[in-house]
Amino acid sequence: MADQAKKGPIDFYTFVLSLGSSAFVHLGDAPHPETGAPAEPDLLLAKQTIDILAMLGEKTRGNLTPEEERFLETLLTDLRIRFVEKSHKP
Repeated sequence: MADQAKKGPIDFYTFVLSLGSSAFVHLGDAPHPETGAPAEPDLLLAKQTIDILAMLGEKTRGNLTPEEERFLETLLTDLRIRFVEKSHKP
């Protein structure tokens, strides 16, 4: 709790990036945060996390700054492309 107070409040970018980082781990494109070892892909969890980000975008439409909207859309596009690539690998 004290560590969080030192880091300051969580803003939209931090929240979205946190979800995006989880999706990268679930896709196997980032190391596991606790072990540092390559993460084993879990496409179901990756899809769920991507869907949560998409829902967040829908529910906040019209309430984001242009920069926030662009950040979220760019992240979603990248994650969706990676998901499709992973889904089609044998």
